[in-house]
Parts: sequence; C-alpha cells; structure tokens
Amino acid sequence: MNCSISGEVPEDPVVSKKSGLLFEKRLIETHIADYGKCPITGEPLTLDDLVPIKTGKIVKPRPVQAASIPGMLGMFQNEWDGLMLSNFALEQQLHTARQELSHALYQHDAACRVIARLKKERDEARSLLATAERPFPVSANAIPANVSGLSNGKRAAEDDEMAHGGKKMHPGITSAIISELTDCNAALSQQRKKRQISTTLAPVESIEAYTQISSHPFHKTSKPGIISLDILYSKDLIATGGIDMNAVIFDRPSGQILSTLSGHSKKVTSVKFVAQGESLLTSSADKTVRVWQGSEDGNYNCKHILRDHTAEVQAVTVHATNNYFVTASLDGTWCFYDLSSGTCLTQVADTSGSSEGYTSAAFHPDGLIIGTGTTDALVKIWDVKNQSNVAKFDGHTGSVTAISFSENGYFLATAAHDGVKLWDLRKLKNFRNFAPYDSETPTNSVEFDHSGSYLAVAGSDIRIYQVANVKSEWNCIKTFPDLSGTGKVTCVKFGPDSKYIAVGSMDRNLRIFGQPSEDTPTES
Repeated sequence: MNCSISGEVPEDPVVSKKSGLLFEKRLIETHIADYGKCPITGEPLTLDDLVPIKTGKIVKPRPVQAASIPGMLGMFQNEWDGLMLSNFALEQQLHTARQELSHALYQHDAACRVIARLKKERDEARSLLATAERPFPVSANAIPANVSGLSNGKRAAEDDEMAHGGKKMHPGITSAIISELTDCNAALSQQRKKRQISTTLAPVESIEAYTQISSHPFHKTSKPGIISLDILYSKDLIATGGIDMNAVIFDRPSGQILSTLSGHSKKVTSVKFVAQGESLLTSSADKTVRVWQGSEDGNYNCKHILRDHTAEVQAVTVHATNNYFVTASLDGTWCFYDLSSGTCLTQVADTSGSSEGYTSAAFHPDGLIIGTGTTDALVKIWDVKNQSNVAKFDGHTGSVTAISFSENGYFLATAAHDGVKLWDLRKLKNFRNFAPYDSETPTNSVEFDHSGSYLAVAGSDIRIYQVANVKSEWNCIKTFPDLSGTGKVTCVKFGPDSKYIAVGSMDRNLRIFGQPSEDTPTES
C-alpha cells in the first residue's frame, strides 16, 4: 500500500475513517493542520478521524538497476556524467564572472583617468583665469590722459568711456598719426619703384624640388588643429595659433619651442609678429586680442588684453610702421590700435547698414588702405585716414577666408569657398580666378610671398603659383599633398626668400617644406 499523498510506502501509516484512504501520518497531520480537510476527497477531516495501522518493519525494495553489476555500473556512469556536466556549468559561470569583473575593473580605471584629466583641465582653467584676472603693471606715463588704465584685465572706469547709447568712446586717429602714416606710405612707395627681386630668392626650379623636411607637434592632441601662423623674417621665428587656445613661438633654425602662450579661453584665430620690438599679437574666438611682449630670456608676457569687440575676433594685421595694428571681428567692426599703449583709437562699422561680420583683414604694403573679407562673400577696401569704404569687390561664394596684398602694390588675392580671385587695384576689377578644389572643399588660405613672385593656395592640398602679369598665365609650379590626413590645410606662409614654406593643418603638427639638407632638424 502506498501513501495517497506521496505515492511512497509510508513508514507510519494511518487510514481515514471517512474515506478509507491510506496516508503517511506526518504528511496528513500537516495537511489537516493547514487546511482541515482531506487532500483527496476534500471532506472535512480531523486528527480524530485518523486510525493508525500496525505493520512490520518495511524494507524498501532495491531498484532494478541495482540488482546487477551492469546496472550498478550504469548508475555510476550516469552519476559521473551528471557530475561532469555540473562541473562544466560551474566553470562557464566562473569564466563569465571573471570577464564581467575584468570589464568592470577596466571601466573603473578609465573613469579614474577621465576624472584625473578633468581635474587637471579644471586646475589649468582656474590658473589661467587667475592669471587673466591678475592686475597688469602699467606705468603712468605709458597711458594717455584720456585713456583708462587696466584693472584685472579689464578697462577701469569703463563708465567714463561709454557715450550715450552704450557705445565706447575712442580718441580717434589724430592728424599726427595720419601724417606718420602718410610719410610711411610715401617712403615705401618710393622704395617700391626702385624695388628689385632679391638675388637670394629661391628660383622656380628649387621650389619644384621642395618636399617635407620637418614636422613639429606643437599643440595638444585633445584639441588638434593649427588655424593661423606667421613668420618673423629677421629671426626666422614661426608663431602658430591653435584650437587648443594656445599660441606657440618656434625657433626654426634650432628646432626648439621658445614659448607657449596661454591665456585665451577659446581658439586662437590669428597670430601676427611685429617686425620690430619683440611683440606678438594674438586674436581669439573669446572676443579678445592680446599683446605679448618678448623678454631677454625668450619668454613672452601678456602686456595688454583688448576687449573692444563683442564677437569673435577673426583677424589681426600690423601696419608697416610697426606702431599700429588693426583687428577685424564678426561683430561687423574693425578697430585701429596704438601698439605701445594698447589704446583703441577708432572702431569702424559699415555705415551702409549691412550686418555682415569680418572674417579676414590685411594692410596694404604701403599702409594707407586696408582690405577686409566678410561673411557675405564681399571684399571691402577702406581708406585708413578717414575710415571710409572706398571699394567693394563681390563675386565670391561663402565667407572670405583670407586676404593677401602683393608686394608690387596693385595685386590683391582673396580666398573663399569657391576658390581664389585676383584683383587689379589700379582698375578695381577681377582679372583671374582659381578654382583648384571641388564644390565641397573651401579654399582656406592664400598668401603672396614677400617678394611678390609666388602665390600659395591652401585647401585640401597646397599649391604654389608663379606670379605673372594681368594678361599672362599664372602657372602652378608645385602641389604639396596634405600629409596631416585631415584633408584640410588651414594656413600657409613663405619663409625668408621663399627658402621654405610653413604649413598648418587640422592636426597638431607644423610642417616645413623645403630642400632637405644635412643640418635640417626633421622632428621636434
């Protein structure tokens, strides 16, 4: 007889008076205590309804498999297989757990590195902010009586500089300054008439043989990109401005970095050396311009922070006297500054009512006119003496990215999304166009060399043209590939006597193209 609940032979059997069914005593008592009824018939049932049955000692029958040696071997084999399968499952679970733990540890390590880098950048930003807000010492006799001094990097007594309507008051370009500019123009114009091409200028055959001779990783890998550069010919120094908010001054002959200039809070859009006086100018998307003064130890210290613009400052250009400079901004104005004091003498906006911003600017070699490029594809020529717009050139597509005057005094090259246009300033007309790239590739830079013999164009590569006259063909004598791999060359500049060509791209490297020599440094 088997238990009606478990189906096994009961060890302590009892029978129900009402249904006559056999149960294991401990099982039925537990069920009655919980439910108070028969588990089979569902009738009410109490402990008094159970009658114990007296039986002899029950011996459980041996399984059929255990009745023979082969059967027992089969049982052992089954148990062994089950043990192996269980062990395999445990090993798989252990392997998975180890992988999850390794991944978690890697994520933890990466998170720690990111946190450490962010803390370092935060500390650097705090340090730069503290430096920017630190008062700069300015001698009393270096500031005109009608110009406020600098305090914490800002102009003190700013309310006194504000006129009705909220515009800053500027002293203007005085007759003495205009006389200085006119005298400089007359002297340079006279020299230009007698100008001869230097005998040390690199010939066409040499430029055709140029190749990359060095590459210098100046800027941060986290924010790569060199978007401006300039060369101080007298000392063969190269300055670069980067997206990493730094400007770097590089001594090309020695292959050493002289100074890294930090202080801007956004990308450095333009860098310009002042040919005399150990000064460097930088403009930035943070709406400021900084004047850096070199010292005997080779370091450059910030002398002035200029905050006259209300939008990104896109360009800075230095007058031939080396006493004045102009900045151009997306706020639609250009400012004329005195270099020594950092005073904005005048801020000029287009009175025609146009709202475009300025994306590029350059002084004419003689210094009495200035060219500006706009976001609306216009090129504007200004008379510096009376700050009037004397000519407008249209025809480009997209923002005018670069402007360069030739040393001959009457050629102007402008670059935009659609390529390069050449203008004859004597007749105020366009006489030649270059469209070296496809419609999706803008031309980012155009630059005459100092002699006016060559023209460099930069976009997805670098192309060098031999300058001719208005009617003759301007031949492309050399094309350099973009070795950065980014497909975007942002700036190009000829070295002294065109002995080399400096190139900046959207990676962190300054590249020098020239004729290789045994003593040329190839990497820094």
